[in-house]
Amino acid sequence: MRGSSLRSASLSKDVRLPPLAAIQAFEAAARLGSFERASEELFVTASAIGKRIAALEALLDVSLFIRSSRGATLSAAGRDYLNQVRTALDLLSDASLHQRGEPKPEPLRVVSTPTFARQVLIPFLPGFTAAHPEVELEIMLSIPYLDIMPPNADVWVRFGSGKYPGLTARQLTSDRVFAVCSPAYLAEHGPFDRPEDLVRADLLRCPMEPWRPWLAEAGLDWPEPSRGVWLVDLGMMLAAARAGQGLALTRRTLAAEWLDEGKLVRVLGIDIPGESQYHLCTETSRPPGSAVQAFSLWLEDVCKQASQWPRGLAASQE
Repeated sequence: MRGSSLRSASLSKDVRLPPLAAIQAFEAAARLGSFERASEELFVTASAIGKRIAALEALLDVSLFIRSSRGATLSAAGRDYLNQVRTALDLLSDASLHQRGEPKPEPLRVVSTPTFARQVLIPFLPGFTAAHPEVELEIMLSIPYLDIMPPNADVWVRFGSGKYPGLTARQLTSDRVFAVCSPAYLAEHGPFDRPEDLVRADLLRCPMEPWRPWLAEAGLDWPEPSRGVWLVDLGMMLAAARAGQGLALTRRTLAAEWLDEGKLVRVLGIDIPGESQYHLCTETSRPPGSAVQAFSLWLEDVCKQASQWPRGLAASQE
């Protein structure tokens, strides 16, 4: 009851509370020494600052500034009022509800094929996170051969034709396909100076990268290989080639690093356009947000870098 009485007594006082905007204008002008500088801080005109202070003086029935041709200086009453105003503003600024917390990160869920994520996305990822700390990135993996995709993504990196119902696709790569093997495999089973020499080779199989188009370009009327381990992921096939298990078809975007390091070497000088390419996909019905746009531009640049071999040289310079 006593607390309630005190609140009632406080509310019954004849209190003249000025607008907060007027108090802010007075405090800024007093602290900065001019109406013009106060106007710059509060993003209003100097005239507006002057009107707010004049209204405050009228409400308080006291002159807070002594005005002259050289400007305005605080009066004795103004100096006393400034100390009281600063105390009040400090109390208000300390209120927890008035304090802004850390800005919430913008979530971005990316679904990628395993090989692209491992060979391209992850090695370059620190560049994106450093440039965009406001984005909270989540990377999920898909299974392209089975067309299995995690739901509710913002962005998909897909390997294929670029025609996906309900999605807008931007082509990321324009890779050509060529054959590689490990130096140890080449030394043991080579040399492969002519396409016909591949009769001694183990052709690693993956449904995502069939041999038949490449063999036809090499002038070999051979059927699709029917023996050997069936690998349903481009990265697994590339790893098998690196481990010395045979020849694999690959592309610059995926194999540039291992080619640079000498862990893989090209076989023959034959390459063909890739029937499938990597695409960045977003939902057609949903306008891309700022995080999606930033990620898209970054990933396009990354793919340009990843497609260069040796690293650092443009394709036209090779």
